[in-house]
Amino acid sequence: MMRFQHQNYYYYQPLRREAIAGLFMLLFPVCLLCVFAPFSHASPSKFSESNALKPRHLPLLKSALQRESSNGEPSDLRAPLADQGWRPCLASVNAPSLPQKSEGYLQVFLDGGLNQQRMGICDAVAVAKILNATLVIPHLEVNPVWQDSSSFMDIFDVDHFINVLKDDVTIVKELPDEFSWSTREYYAIAIRATRIKRAPVHASANWYLENVSPVLKSYGIAAISPFSHRLSFDNLPSEIQKLRCKVNFKALVFVPHIRALGDALVHRLRYPLAESQAHTIDDLSGNTDRNDKQRPQKFVVVHLRFDKDMAAHSACDFGGGKAEKLALAKYRQTLWGGRVLNSQFTDEELRSQGRCPLTPEEIGLLLAALGFDNSTRLYLASHKVYGGEARISTLRELFPMMESKKSLASSEERVRIKGKASLLAAVDYYVGLHSDIFVSASPGNMHNALMGHRTFENMKTIRPNMALLGQLFLNKNITWLEFRQAVVEGHQNRQGQLRLRKLKQSIYTYPAPDCMCQA
Repeated sequence: MMRFQHQNYYYYQPLRREAIAGLFMLLFPVCLLCVFAPFSHASPSKFSESNALKPRHLPLLKSALQRESSNGEPSDLRAPLADQGWRPCLASVNAPSLPQKSEGYLQVFLDGGLNQQRMGICDAVAVAKILNATLVIPHLEVNPVWQDSSSFMDIFDVDHFINVLKDDVTIVKELPDEFSWSTREYYAIAIRATRIKRAPVHASANWYLENVSPVLKSYGIAAISPFSHRLSFDNLPSEIQKLRCKVNFKALVFVPHIRALGDALVHRLRYPLAESQAHTIDDLSGNTDRNDKQRPQKFVVVHLRFDKDMAAHSACDFGGGKAEKLALAKYRQTLWGGRVLNSQFTDEELRSQGRCPLTPEEIGLLLAALGFDNSTRLYLASHKVYGGEARISTLRELFPMMESKKSLASSEERVRIKGKASLLAAVDYYVGLHSDIFVSASPGNMHNALMGHRTFENMKTIRPNMALLGQLFLNKNITWLEFRQAVVEGHQNRQGQLRLRKLKQSIYTYPAPDCMCQA
């Protein structure tokens, strides 16, 4: 027995050695992975927005950086717009007087960002006029992207708003006690007879008279939610169109602290020597005595609409490779469930159609090609730029005198707007309205709102030719001379020349001829 066990032992020794060797070979890759696990976070397959990317248009960028600086820009580039023969015209001889008795209270709930809500407010006043209703100060919903809970009264001067419109529409800050139950929460938990939920996009005046007026007469109150883009731009009485413009261009002004900060930023852009002095809250008073002898400088505001949701929604390629495409696709799926029209097209198709937002590098090349040199005072209006400083650095290299809210104002001055997207956008809107030139990197609500406001005031706004630029940037063999010539020619008639509104176009983007008269 002992002998048998002894022989068995020696018989299985080679098999055991082979089994151990095989097990080691199986476990070795696992052990190796564990050893190097700490370094796996640096893998290039894991995309980071803040990674410094190589410029996508390096030959053009090198040439643009070598362009000569000049003491003065071409005479027509920064010159104010010539008189185009149109003036603001808001008075209406046919406007009905304010009725003594209201049909009831009108509530609206507005989603979107600041400028979408701004247009909704204008429409709400117009609808209240159509219905002979008393308007309750609109409720601003919290945008899922911007996450700002600022109310109407946090952004706009409510007393000014009510006073300017007192002869047109009756407006109240809040409902009387008998209607205090009509709240957002009340409408969120059940179907309510006083809520109008299915107002069509761009509804006619007759639709409101037929569908909302009966609710007002029955209950004394009507709440419309959602309300954004719910009033037509066409086939409305002239007095209603003029009223919309009166709200937009006269009644809606920002709260005093926004205007004060905006004035301070504009002043520091006009008088850059003052920037070397300490920025204190006292500067917001607008005291400019110390700069009386300094010649005011002109400045350009660039609205860089290049945040993550814009980049993801565009479905364009921004140079981050496969990892970036996957990261943006995942974000797109989270935000919109993947339902984005652009995602069915290739990057080349999107760019040739002008459907990709301009990157900081591309907006810088556009401005350089138009003739702005590196002495240009640039103000960057933006919220959160996708890619952060890594992407902005190219624009800053082209325009080293670029400023922003953060660079011009102290943290103490910015404390009341910190982390509040609507208030930050309000400051940018204010500075953009008071700039010599405004240009936006992509179409959007801020672009449309400021273009309309500056048209109303006859101020220069550069509208990038997105389709042309997309095609030019796709051409990797184009020289700087060819690029500059094409850009200049393609933007000759896109620098603030007044364009009359066409059918279905927004009155807030094209205020003529509805709200402007030929002199």
